[in-house]
Amino acid sequence: MTVAQPAYLQFDPQTRTASINPREPEFVQDPYPAYAFLHGASPAFFWKEYGFWCFAGYDDVNRLLRDRRLGRENRWGPPGIRGENRAHLDAFDRVEAASLLELEPPAHTRLRALVNRAFVSRQVERLRPRITELVHQLVDRVEADRGADLLPALATPVPITVIAEMLGVPVEMGPQLLDWSHRMVEMYMHRATRETEDSANSAALEFGDFIRRHAEERRRNPGDDLLSLLIAAREEGQKLSEDELVSSTILLLNAGHEATVHQTGNAVRSILMQGGDPRRFFGSPETTAATVEECLRFDAPLHMFTRFAYEELELADGVAVKPGEQIGLLLGAANRDPAAFGKPAEFAPGRADQKNVSFGAGIHFCIGAPLARIELQESLRVLFERLPDIKLDGAPIYRDSYHFHGLEALRAHW
Repeated sequence: MTVAQPAYLQFDPQTRTASINPREPEFVQDPYPAYAFLHGASPAFFWKEYGFWCFAGYDDVNRLLRDRRLGRENRWGPPGIRGENRAHLDAFDRVEAASLLELEPPAHTRLRALVNRAFVSRQVERLRPRITELVHQLVDRVEADRGADLLPALATPVPITVIAEMLGVPVEMGPQLLDWSHRMVEMYMHRATRETEDSANSAALEFGDFIRRHAEERRRNPGDDLLSLLIAAREEGQKLSEDELVSSTILLLNAGHEATVHQTGNAVRSILMQGGDPRRFFGSPETTAATVEECLRFDAPLHMFTRFAYEELELADGVAVKPGEQIGLLLGAANRDPAAFGKPAEFAPGRADQKNVSFGAGIHFCIGAPLARIELQESLRVLFERLPDIKLDGAPIYRDSYHFHGLEALRAHW
């Protein structure tokens, strides 16, 4: 079936080059028509604005996420490939250099084992009652108001409270943690400005100093929290270095809320746009889990994940890359691939072909996926059971941030 080419998208079939401004408002608000066109025209295409090849097909994305000839670690210089002096990003680069997300084996293997051991030891399923209690408390605060912006009222406080409690950092620090996280995450925007870079660097410096101070206190007085477990964790006699501890904690705090906030908002929007009684999607633990998986597929919170090529490769359909070149894996597009999903534009919980890649795949599969799933399940289930008559106040607007696909606000009434 031929899909219409959006007016904002220019495509050259000879070179398979697509021109899409990632800040084009129509694209930001709904990237799926562009994905649908590209699935038909060329699922592998050169994205002019980013300057690298991108892959939109499910099979390609799933395969390349697992391909060890590609990786996150930049082996050709400091983070970023622009080559200019980065002295003003010293603190940010220091955090990135020791981050689990930016490393490959053998460093990644050792670090992930340490972090995963501490993380899994908490048995995140045991957190479900606390998450359920927290969601009820948040709904209690707004129920009588007959309306609220659900991003600050629900989507944001659930994951930031849970990860702060897990790490043993003061929950009242939540707003400050969010500020640091948001400023650092802005670095992943298309063509970050010098102002963005300076802000991200100062946030990384302040965030790192905070973690170091808190870690020192935990060394003197260990507790039953994730930060204490990270400090104590050992793998074959090895521990986390100070920089690795700071980077791992910042990653868990950032990843522990950023994507979950966006996915919660996107999920509420997706469900309410189906009309009818939203409780029908949450009749049992099985249907609740299936609904969350479909929300993850239908409108993912992260749409692009990049990789570096570590050798000369032919990746797909004659697409060749050289060592040091980046590629983009379009998770949001892969989740809507008509070659992988029946009626991909339809919201269908319980679909037999559910296999979304929203948490990634391979060795960089999201370490917090089990916790994120529980937070989403309980947030959505409790919200719609408590407020079954909830309605959106008009169409929510997405933030001008292509990589991280989430709403500016989620105003609703009941």
